[in-house]
Amino acid sequence: MTFASTPYRPNGTVYGTLLNFRREYAVFEPQMTQAPYKAAPQAPVLYVKTANTFTPNGGTVAVPARAPRVEVGATLAMVFGPSSGPGIAHWVLMNDFSLPHASYFRPPVKFKCLDGFLGLGSACVSPEILGDPARVTLQVHINGELKQALDFSELIRDAKTLVRDVREFMSLREGDVLMLGLDCLAGGGRPLAQVGDTVDIHSPGHPQLGVLSNSLVAEAT
Repeated sequence: MTFASTPYRPNGTVYGTLLNFRREYAVFEPQMTQAPYKAAPQAPVLYVKTANTFTPNGGTVAVPARAPRVEVGATLAMVFGPSSGPGIAHWVLMNDFSLPHASYFRPPVKFKCLDGFLGLGSACVSPEILGDPARVTLQVHINGELKQALDFSELIRDAKTLVRDVREFMSLREGDVLMLGLDCLAGGGRPLAQVGDTVDIHSPGHPQLGVLSNSLVAEAT
C-alpha cells in the first residue's frame, strides 16, 4: 500500500549509511589505511540525521551564506515497523543534503545536520508494492537536468544484509529509519546544488515512490 495523504515525518531515529555503494567504497578505499582507523570498516558506518533536518516534499531548504553549494544525497530508506512484525513497514525516498566536507568516515554534525537538511518523500510504499529494492534505480535532476543516476543493485550490503549487520551492534525500533546509502559521482563527489535550484528525485521504474522535490533558498540573516 502507498500512503500519500499527509506529509511523511519520521517518528523514530533516522540513520544514514556511508560507504555502501561499490563506487563510493572504491573511491575512498585508498584512505582507509590512514589514521585514525588504519583499516577498512568491518561494520556498517552509520550517522544520525536529527529531527531539525526534516523538510517535507515540496518544502524549501535554507542554504547558509558560508556554503554557496550543498551536496545532494539521493537515497532509498526503510522505515521499521513493530518488533513483533515483519520488520520493514515501508520504503520512502530521501534527500540527505550536506555541506561539502573532506572526510566521510566520521560525518560531523555541523555539515550534515543543519536545519532542513533532509528532504522527505511523501509516498510511503510497502515492501510488497516495492518488491526487491536491488531493482530500484533513482535519478537526480537539478532544474530539470539529469545530474546522477543511482542503481541499488550496486550496494555492498543489500537491504537484508545491512539490517542484519546493523542489528549485531544496535537495536532498530518501530519508526526508526535506515537509509541504504548515498552513491557518489565518478570523481568521488556528489551532485552540487545552490540557492535558486530545485532538486527532484524519482525512480523511473517505481513511480509509486513519487517525486521528492525540494528548492534551495538563501538562509535568512
